Amino acid sequence: MNRVQVAVAGDEVDHITEAWQSQLPGLDVEPMHVFSRIHRLADHLDATRRIAFASHDLAQWEFDVLAALRRAGEPFELTPGRLVAETHVSSGTMTHRLDRLTERGLVERRGSDGDRRIVLVSLTHAGRMRVDAAVAVLVQSERELLSSLSHDEAAGLAGLLRTVLRTYENDQAEPSR
Repeated sequence: MNRVQVAVAGDEVDHITEAWQSQLPGLDVEPMHVFSRIHRLADHLDATRRIAFASHDLAQWEFDVLAALRRAGEPFELTPGRLVAETHVSSGTMTHRLDRLTERGLVERRGSDGDRRIVLVSLTHAGRMRVDAAVAVLVQSERELLSSLSHDEAAGLAGLLRTVLRTYENDQAEPSR
C-alpha cells in the first residue's frame, strides 16, 4: 500500500504523521501513531465520563472520591490520607472536596472508634446510590467506545496499555513510608 492509500484508508493521525514525515523525513514518528491516538481517545473518554457523571449530578472529582470509598467495600470508609493517595490530589484539595461532598450529604466525617485523632470519611447511602448509578452509566458508555473491537481485541489492548502504563507508574511511584 502506498502513502496515498494509507492516508485515504487511515485516520487523521495517519494524515498528521504523513505530513510530519514529509516535512522532516529523518524523523521517526512511530510513537505518534500510538500516543496521538491515545490522546484523541482520552478526549472522547473525558467527554463520555463528564456526560455519565453529569447524568447523576456529579462532577468528575466527586465521582473519583465517591468511587474510591465505594471500592473500599463495607463499611465504605477511608482516611483522608488514603483518599489523597487514591485520587492523586493534595491534602488541601481533598479537604476542600470533602467539605463540598459533606455539604451535599454524599459523605460523612467522623473520628475513629479506636483513636479519635484519626478521621474517617464514610460514603452515605445517598452517596452510594449516586456513585453506583453513575458507574453503571460509565461502564455502558465505555463499552460503546470499544464496540468496534472483539472481546479478545479489547483484552489485548488492555494488556498492551497495562504494560506501557506500568512503566510510567513505576517511575512515578512514591517511596514507601
